[in-house]
Amino acid sequence: MAEKNKPRYNAVMLIDDNEIDNLINHKMIEASNITNKIFTHTGAKSAIEFLKNIEKLDGAGESILPDLIFLDIDMPLMDGFQFLDEFDKLSGMTKGKCKIVMLTSSINPQDVNRSKNTNTLKSTSTSRSPRKTWRS
Repeated sequence: MAEKNKPRYNAVMLIDDNEIDNLINHKMIEASNITNKIFTHTGAKSAIEFLKNIEKLDGAGESILPDLIFLDIDMPLMDGFQFLDEFDKLSGMTKGKCKIVMLTSSINPQDVNRSKNTNTLKSTSTSRSPRKTWRS
């Protein structure tokens, strides 16, 4: 019986410069009971550093790595696509475990096409507008 209530993911990471979107997404993830751990970053640089630090933990790192990363495309300093470029430099263990869902409020066709050319699960629009999913 205990298996039935076990969360689907060990950990989930939110990367979005909009703190309100992070809060909403955090609450939705909590309510869905898909994980017990939610890591939240308001910048892609801090998220990459977090993942690099986990990799340094040797054997313990894999149990901490997020299974699912929700990544905003449009952020200052380092955008979602730049995050993906840095993510590609991480270890095979990290790249193999972490699945990425790209989030955006952009309706720019270039962003849609660019997101389709990445190794992500899907892209979905964010913000307080209706959500639209782009399959990759």
